[in-house]
Amino acid sequence: MNDTLWNWERAWDVLPDLLDGLVVTIQATVVGMVIASVLGLFIALAMRTPSPWVKVPLRLVVDFVRMTPLLVQLVFVYLLSPPQVPALVIGFVVLGVHYATYMSEVYRAGIEAVPPGQWEAATALNMTRARTWRAVILPQAVRNTLPGLGNYAISMFKETPFLFAIGIVEMYTQAQSYGANTFSYIEPLTMVGLLFLLISYPTSLLVRRMEVRLA
Repeated sequence: MNDTLWNWERAWDVLPDLLDGLVVTIQATVVGMVIASVLGLFIALAMRTPSPWVKVPLRLVVDFVRMTPLLVQLVFVYLLSPPQVPALVIGFVVLGVHYATYMSEVYRAGIEAVPPGQWEAATALNMTRARTWRAVILPQAVRNTLPGLGNYAISMFKETPFLFAIGIVEMYTQAQSYGANTFSYIEPLTMVGLLFLLISYPTSLLVRRMEVRLA
């Protein structure tokens, strides 16, 4: 490749900074996924309540979060948060809440996929409702949702560059900073794309294999 278009020295020079940013990117993805997985399950369970006083407000909140851009949510929450709250914590929470609204639908589908006979068997064994959920329904539902949760984990990982909007220095921000200092953007941005690919693609293969095994 023509050296005016690509310079390997610049590519290797920016790599350590990108790896530092990758650590932040992975942290945001892991913590965000934990929040999203737990909160999404609670949302799915709460939406099954017969009380409209719970379902209607919760549905409005879920729809609002899902229908507004993640970038806008990040900036909005950042501007409203007290200055002592670290930007990274805000990023964790906003990512988690945003994806929890999507994961709640995955959990809902997983719960509805549990055969009715499982409920009947639990009733026949005189199991309490709480024990039925804990020991029978949720283990099967979560097992059915694992591929969907994996796909959302990949999506969250790829959307972490939005964290630059609230001052978090992840991979994309590192690449932009290097480009601004050297006036060379091709190498750092290409390296960012490759790092995302190197992590996302094997993960997608793992999720696909999981889908096949659980089918």
